Amino acid sequence: MKQLDVLAAVLLVVGGLNWGLVGAANFDLVATLLGAGSVLAKTVYVLVGLSAVYQGLAFKAIQKRWRLQTAMA
Repeated sequence: MKQLDVLAAVLLVVGGLNWGLVGAANFDLVATLLGAGSVLAKTVYVLVGLSAVYQGLAFKAIQKRWRLQTAMA
């Protein structure tokens, strides 16, 4: 599960940076790199959205899981 937590966090950073660029410079990095409207770009957008839902729903469980693993290490 820790790997899923890290993957979701990375995708949220990607999404946040992309939205920051869209807002500040009207530049969509994902669309530029992967092709505007391409299946791959849409997949990234969906994965970022799913990561946000996952992080939102599992916030307390993630905190608990990471605390326990830190205490055990």
